[in-house]
Amino acid sequence: MCSVSRPRRSVLAVPGSSRKMIDKAKGLPADEVFLDLEDAVSPLVKREARATIADALAEDGWGDQIKVVRVNDWTTEWTYADVAEVVGRAGAHLDAILLPKVPDASHVQALDLLLTQVEKENGLDVGRIGIEPQIENAIGLTNIDAIATASPRVQTLVFGPADFMASINMRTLVVGEQPDGYDRGDAYHHILMTILLAARAHGVQAIDGPYLQIRDIEGFRRSAQRTAALGFDGKWVLHPTQIEAANEVFSPRQDDYDRAELILDAYEFHTSAAGGKRGAVMLGNEMIDEASRKMALVISAKGRAAGMKRTTDFVRPDEG
Repeated sequence: MCSVSRPRRSVLAVPGSSRKMIDKAKGLPADEVFLDLEDAVSPLVKREARATIADALAEDGWGDQIKVVRVNDWTTEWTYADVAEVVGRAGAHLDAILLPKVPDASHVQALDLLLTQVEKENGLDVGRIGIEPQIENAIGLTNIDAIATASPRVQTLVFGPADFMASINMRTLVVGEQPDGYDRGDAYHHILMTILLAARAHGVQAIDGPYLQIRDIEGFRRSAQRTAALGFDGKWVLHPTQIEAANEVFSPRQDDYDRAELILDAYEFHTSAAGGKRGAVMLGNEMIDEASRKMALVISAKGRAAGMKRTTDFVRPDEG
């Protein structure tokens, strides 16, 4: 299955310098695991971390997770070697590169060109490895449509809240929480909706960033519910205890999934010749039409991608 369509409800961040944490991540039920070479790794051990990541990716023991590596951003001296070594040694086992601090399309395009060269040099399928641009500053948000379309490799748009908050001088030190004095509404709403709209306009996924208070599961759930309600596909998790909550929040409720499947079945039947070729019909107490079908498709797709099973079946009127 293409990595664009696979679920990313939970995106687990793992320091690339810790072999112990990487090995533990292999057996966890996160939809995506990204091995970090950037903020979670000291400059003194970044070179060693590349080898650790490449070795781990090439070994057995991984589940069905999407496997991603976050390289350092293009303003550092490490990006080229990050990509060349990790993709050169373990590109066949890698689904995407997470690129941080993307200010404009040129950073994505540069990574695309480098990936193509490394893929060709190592006999890999050109273009298979995706790119996940991370939006972490004001200039990146203003250029988000160009970033989303900078390369066919782009699979997600990822919000990086901590650096973004610093870039706009937001008056808080608690990542993901409302700043003091902002007592109505959501201080992040414009940022989140801008990322979401670009993702939906260009057919990629929208991923929320981390909630740093890792022992506060209810706080994490509250933060995740906010972006799930908007339509985001998933959220970073920093600790295994957050995975279950993320998978739950970003999956449809069972009742909603069942209802969506019923709507799709009913609409397909009633618009057919056998069903009377009608465009709008009643399903229980609700009128459904083409707009209902489109809304149901969203819930159904998320449920199917998450492996949900329906618990109800559509009964045709002539079979009831």
